[in-house]
Amino acid sequence: MTHTNPFPPDFLWGGSVSANQIEGAYLEDGKGLSIQDIMPNGIQTPPTTEPTEDNMKLIGIDFYHRYKDDIKLLAEMGFKVFRTSIAWSRIFPKGDEQEPNEKGLQFYDNLFDECHKYGIEPLVTISHYETPLHLSREYDGWINREMIEFYERYVRTIFERYKHKVKYWLTFNEINSILEHPFISGGISTPAERLSKQNLYQAVHHEFVASALAVKIGHEINPDFKIGCMVIAMPIYPLTPNPDDVIKVMHADHMNTFFADVHVRGYYPGYIKRYLREQGITVLFEPGDEEILKNTVDFISFSYYQSCCETADPLKQVKGEGNLIGGVQNPYLKASEWGWQIDPQGLRYIMNAYYDRYQKPLFIVENGLGAADELITDHNGNKTVEDDYRIDYLKQHLIQVAEAIQDGVELMGYTTWGCIDLVSATTAELKKRYGFIYVDRHDDGSGTLERYRKKSFHWYKDIIQSNGGSLFE
Repeated sequence: MTHTNPFPPDFLWGGSVSANQIEGAYLEDGKGLSIQDIMPNGIQTPPTTEPTEDNMKLIGIDFYHRYKDDIKLLAEMGFKVFRTSIAWSRIFPKGDEQEPNEKGLQFYDNLFDECHKYGIEPLVTISHYETPLHLSREYDGWINREMIEFYERYVRTIFERYKHKVKYWLTFNEINSILEHPFISGGISTPAERLSKQNLYQAVHHEFVASALAVKIGHEINPDFKIGCMVIAMPIYPLTPNPDDVIKVMHADHMNTFFADVHVRGYYPGYIKRYLREQGITVLFEPGDEEILKNTVDFISFSYYQSCCETADPLKQVKGEGNLIGGVQNPYLKASEWGWQIDPQGLRYIMNAYYDRYQKPLFIVENGLGAADELITDHNGNKTVEDDYRIDYLKQHLIQVAEAIQDGVELMGYTTWGCIDLVSATTAELKKRYGFIYVDRHDDGSGTLERYRKKSFHWYKDIIQSNGGSLFE
């Protein structure tokens, strides 16, 4: 293992959140409802018909009103970049209007100005699991081709508005999750058990076209824009050396690489054409779609939390407890409190796999540990969290990131997930905490919303100040 510091001098250190998990103010200043506003239990149960008081995201951590103080805390850590998303329904409350909501646009003007005040670059996800609810109910989300037009109008609006304030953009968050979670990922209101594969893959195609259009439009509006795709990265290992297991891994891996392949290469790969053909799926291409898809991304960003295994043995095909996109448990790995298997070496592995495959810059935009933190008072009388477990998790992963950079992987930056405590996407809980900053709010709605620096806050500050050098001390 290397003991030198391989991180480049312009490396973008920071943290990552999404609008729907932190902002709150769910109907303030003209915002419309999003699909998140009717998901009080995350992806675990079907959505409700209307927002309910037990949905923690309606208030979130009140970032909408406290963003100045929160950005100041991130600046104290030395952040170079802050990944957040724009809530689509703040800009177009229903999603299909002709004119945007000015108060929503102004909020993000103010937020990005606050970031720049401290020299922090915004990294903005255009659509992060928060499709306007109206588009889901009236159009069945991305199944409907009209969504491309609505997304294009939204994209043009924010690109023009923030063309001098935002350089780094991501088109869709974890776009490959649509195969497992069509509602949260694609705004598809048809229940998953009734959703045909024909409609599902047509929705995927519409997102591909919309994403490529965003790249085209963005580069026309500002050639300096860097626009990336964003996928869930999950290395898949064969459960045994049995060739049947290896082939099972190949097929499972294709379901993920398909999404990056189209974004990076600009066309559907042969293996997915075979899959669609054998499943009796005919994806409808409108005239011009093939040309639009050739507008490929500038970089590949991804979330990384865990790896998984696959097997052809039907008796062993038990999905791992925390796995978002399939896979079985690895007997050699430990898991977090929420069943997510911890595999730092898997991060080095997937970084090499992506870079070998694409030769495009990578950006790790989510990586972190959700845990039930305990707020304590230290010997100086300050409230904090002794989260050595989070420090160890991040350190072990960053050491593997350094190894991958030594391997020759070009990496733009690293943003931990949930740099400030937020409401979980999968479970809609606050007790599943990721942040360097503790937020005093709890799943029963109690708490002052005060912010407290955890032990990991100071550790990450040292990491950034030393440009990763303190990892090797």
